[in-house]
Amino acid sequence: MLDIASKKRIVLKLGTSTLTHKTGKLNIRKMKKLVEVLADLHNSGKEIILVSSGAVGMGIGKLNLTARPEDTPTKQAVAAVGQCELMHIYDDMFGKYSVTVAQLLLTKHILTSGLHNVQNTLKRLLEMNVIPVVNENDTVAIDELELKIGENDSLAAMVATIADAELLIIISDIDGLYSADPHNHPDAKVIPVVQEIDGYIKEIAGGAGTSLGTGGMATKINAAKIATEAGIDMVIMNGSTPEKLYDLFDNKEVGTVFLAKHN
Repeated sequence: MLDIASKKRIVLKLGTSTLTHKTGKLNIRKMKKLVEVLADLHNSGKEIILVSSGAVGMGIGKLNLTARPEDTPTKQAVAAVGQCELMHIYDDMFGKYSVTVAQLLLTKHILTSGLHNVQNTLKRLLEMNVIPVVNENDTVAIDELELKIGENDSLAAMVATIADAELLIIISDIDGLYSADPHNHPDAKVIPVVQEIDGYIKEIAGGAGTSLGTGGMATKINAAKIATEAGIDMVIMNGSTPEKLYDLFDNKEVGTVFLAKHN
């Protein structure tokens, strides 16, 4: 049995659907509870790195837009507004528990050319008892120039690898990886443990996420592949009840666990 309780350095990826309502505006009740649990885990000695979606979603809400922008300049402008709002909220909410947060915005270019600097920054922030909040720098990363990572599931797996994390947790609006699409197959069951990401696992992964987010189960499987091949265990779990993180760290069965490869 995987001993999750012993894991110390953890990367948690928070999806847009976990942080916001369908309107794009902040889900205050859920986020308050999530921050409370994370601050408590941090106080217990866990080294936590957050990879947070939600900048575009919150920008949409802040600017009272009715849909996600289609053109790149508007997406970047909305991300700039939303990122400011998101970090203000994290700083305020974690500050109530005397926990300091820091912002780290990355691009594919930084991850490929400035890797050593990113590693040093993350390491020093953790040494200073700070929770780094990582996001892709959507204000400058452009799809057309191939400088964009594209979605935060893969970014989280890359950050976990860079940070030498022991565990990656992807918190989403789904209980885990199902044996079939639960929307079309009511009898589908959550697969508790995945030992190997083979053709079957990829086949049942499915596709799109929410209208405000950019991910889906397929991107989470890709993240699991990156993490497990780097020797990092990964969990997909539902963020609707943040207290379930306590169950996870009590070694209770939560979500789907992807076991790391140990070469």
